[in-house]
Amino acid sequence: MIYGGIEAKQGRTSFGQLLLKWLVTIPFLLAAFASSSPAHSWSEDAYANRPLYAYPLPGSRGDVIGSLSMYKTQPGDTLLDVGRWYGLSAKEVSDANNHLDWWAPPSGKEILLPTEHILPEGPRVGVVLNIPEMRLYYFYPSPVAIHHHRGKLKKVSFSRRSASVVYTFPVGLGRFDWKTPVGEWRVVAKTKDPTWVVPDDIYQEHLERDGEADHVIPGGEPDNPLGHYRLSLSLPEYALHGTDVPWGVGMSVSHGCVRLYPEDIERLYSKVGIGTPGRFVYQPVKFGWRGDALYVEVHDDLYAKYPGLWNYALRETGRLGLEDQVDMAKLQKAVELRSGVPTYVMPGPEPGSGIESANLSTPPPASVPASPPPALVPAKAVEPLPPGEPVADGASAIPPSASPTTSGNLSVPDRDNAPGSALPSRIVNDDDEVQ
Repeated sequence: MIYGGIEAKQGRTSFGQLLLKWLVTIPFLLAAFASSSPAHSWSEDAYANRPLYAYPLPGSRGDVIGSLSMYKTQPGDTLLDVGRWYGLSAKEVSDANNHLDWWAPPSGKEILLPTEHILPEGPRVGVVLNIPEMRLYYFYPSPVAIHHHRGKLKKVSFSRRSASVVYTFPVGLGRFDWKTPVGEWRVVAKTKDPTWVVPDDIYQEHLERDGEADHVIPGGEPDNPLGHYRLSLSLPEYALHGTDVPWGVGMSVSHGCVRLYPEDIERLYSKVGIGTPGRFVYQPVKFGWRGDALYVEVHDDLYAKYPGLWNYALRETGRLGLEDQVDMAKLQKAVELRSGVPTYVMPGPEPGSGIESANLSTPPPASVPASPPPALVPAKAVEPLPPGEPVADGASAIPPSASPTTSGNLSVPDRDNAPGSALPSRIVNDDDEVQ
C-alpha cells in the first residue's frame, strides 16, 4: 500500500532519520537564537486549539471565498509557524510574497496572507483537492452514500443535502515519481491511530537508502507517518491522513497520499462521513468571479503536466469564453508571478481595490515579555493584535477561544457578494453544526 510514507520516512532508529531530524531542527534553532524575545509562543498545543473557519458558499455568480490580510513579522517568526497558524502552508505564504525566505523572514516586514481563494471548477460537493494548489476544499454538509439492500443486490444512492459552507485546508502531496493521481473517489473507511504496514516497494527503498527499515509502525507512535487519523478512499491505496512531520504540508514529498496538519485532519475526520464523495483535480490556473469582477489564481504546474503555463492559461481563457473580458497583460503578469493570490484581470482598476481585513484569529501570545506591541498595518488591513492590546476604531481582535459567531472585523464585507466585497468567514468549534 502507499499509505503514508513521506520521502524522509524510514526505520525509527536509522542514521538517515536522525540526520533528517537534525536538518529540520537546525533552522528552527537558528531562528530561535536570532532573537531573545520571541513575539509569539508557537507550540503544538497552540496549533491544536487554533480556530476553524467556515466560509459561506458564494452565490450563483460567485467563486471567491475569504479575503486577504496583512501580517507584520515578529522576531523569531518563520513562515512555517505563521502559515500554519492561519491555515496556510509556508509555500503559500512565500509564493504570495515574492518567494520570501521560509526560515528567516525579516522582522517587522509586512507580508500578505493569501487567505482568499478561488473555488476549483466543477461540482461543489464533498471533498475537492486541487493538486497544483496543494489545497483541499470540503463542502459541508455533503451528500452521503446510502446503501439499499434487496436480496443479494445492493443499490447505492446519495442523500440530497446541499452544501452551505466550505472549509479549506493546505495539504502535502506525492513527489514527482509518486504523483497524486487525478480521479473521483469516496471515503470508504475512517481509522483513529492507524497502523502503518510499510509497502514492500517503500520498505526496499528505505532499506537501500538507510541500511534498515521497519515493516510495521504501530498506530499512535510519534513517528507514524499517518498521524492519528486516516480517511481511506475508494481510490486503491490512497488516503487522506495526518503526519508526524507537519512542515511537510505544502510540499510534494510523500508516496502519493494526502497529508494534512494534525489539527486539520482531526477536524476533517470529525465532519466527513463514510460514503462522502471526493475528487482530485488538476487546475493550475483558476478563473473566478466576485460579483461582476473577474479574477485569476495561478499556481505552479506541480507535475509539469503542461508544456507552457501561459499557453494553458490562454486555452482556459478561450474555453471559458473570457477573451473579451480579460486584460492579457494582466493575465500574463499573473502567470509569470504564480503567486497563488486571486488577481483582478479585467481592464481598468479593480473595484473596491485594497486589501480587506480577513477574519483571522490572534496568534498565541509570547511566553516571555515581548517588545512593544506592533502598530496597525495601513490600507484597510489590520494586523492581528495580542490579547489586551488597544485596537483601532472599527477593528476588533478575535482570540483563539472566541465562541462560534459571525466575525465582525474591520470593513465588514457585504453579504450580497457585490463587486470587490469579501464573503465573511465564521469561527466554528469542532462539534458545531453549521446551518
